Amino acid sequence: MISSCPICNIQVLTAELERHANSHFDDDQLQSDMELAHLMAVADSSAGVMNGPEHHVGSFTSDSNIQGASSSHSGYLHHYGEVMDEQISCLIGAQIRSKVQEIEGGIISLLRSCLESEGGSSTSMISGYIDHHQSLSSEDKGWGCGWRNIQMLSSHLLKQRPEAREVLFGGSGFVPDIPSLQRWLEIAWDKNFDTIGSNHFHNKVYGAKKWIGTTECATLFRSFGLRARIVDFDSTESSGLQSKNGKHAVGQVRGPMDKFLIKNNPAKSSSELCQEDAENMRGQQVLVDWIWNYFASERSDRLSTQRVTVSNKTPLYFQHQGHSRTIVGIQKKMGHRGSQDQYSLLILDPGHRTADLERTLRSKKGWQNLVKRGAHTLRKPQYQLCYVDSGIANSEELERLKTIDSILIRRFQAS
Repeated sequence: MISSCPICNIQVLTAELERHANSHFDDDQLQSDMELAHLMAVADSSAGVMNGPEHHVGSFTSDSNIQGASSSHSGYLHHYGEVMDEQISCLIGAQIRSKVQEIEGGIISLLRSCLESEGGSSTSMISGYIDHHQSLSSEDKGWGCGWRNIQMLSSHLLKQRPEAREVLFGGSGFVPDIPSLQRWLEIAWDKNFDTIGSNHFHNKVYGAKKWIGTTECATLFRSFGLRARIVDFDSTESSGLQSKNGKHAVGQVRGPMDKFLIKNNPAKSSSELCQEDAENMRGQQVLVDWIWNYFASERSDRLSTQRVTVSNKTPLYFQHQGHSRTIVGIQKKMGHRGSQDQYSLLILDPGHRTADLERTLRSKKGWQNLVKRGAHTLRKPQYQLCYVDSGIANSEELERLKTIDSILIRRFQAS
């Protein structure tokens, strides 16, 4: 089968269309390709135009020309107040929908049912809708967890936040695949978002198997005008380093979280290990308290029950040494006879298979092993969280958002 390239209009085999179209985005060809696409879009008055986001169906189609892509996203134009440049127009028409396994009723609905049916005295806070995006051995196993967490957070924003749906990914209404997200991040860098991070990656991430972290997550969402925030939980001596405005300079934290790399340290004595365990326990409580208060700060009473409260807050991109996951809620089990309350984070891991999550949640058997992580497991010295506040930034705020910093929370004071 033959199809037309949406960039150059050349007829190629449909099976080769994606590879051919992506080749137009090589740096040394990009400018000439965009000029050609612009001229063709203006000159071809007989070509059809796209009438809505339904034309973005995850594959390239012959009627997806640049002029049509530009005219179909008035909401995106409205928020930015200017005509999209050719690079963005090309990407809007060429981006591909990420493949995701659909779960009837939604994964959060299944999780909520499991939490409500558990025995004992517990209260849970969970976020709204989200899709689970799993890492695939053929695509991103071992390096793509950060991108998958961005996809999960994007699925929530597109479903729960109308203002985000209007601006994200050119108003396409779907979650793009990893190569498309990599292009969007490069465009954010071109707009001078996170110049330090851009320099670290040499302004290029497309096609590379590079780890990313919360900084890149925030950069990507901020470039669309979304108010992405980073919170730094740090128990190391370096946590005393702060920027002039009192916030930790996340620009020093480069994916894959270089400051989280383990260094060779001499063996510790038993007394030092006991002190470290006590400090870890205090640090764990600071983190889980923050997460509980975060989800509890904006409750949806209409959707909540006695045991499960639905929060209007976004899920949390959860970064730690060597891996990142998505926190969709937190559970608290009441302590008995003076014992402390026990907390468990409710987590979706890109490393788990969506089919396994659905099977265990639907059967209510074994799901805890995949979703629950007790506070006692939080033994890393540093963690970072990324979330998105509601609303769209105006032009003045958008300029401030180009500098990526974070709120620093010291998990305990050094003795």
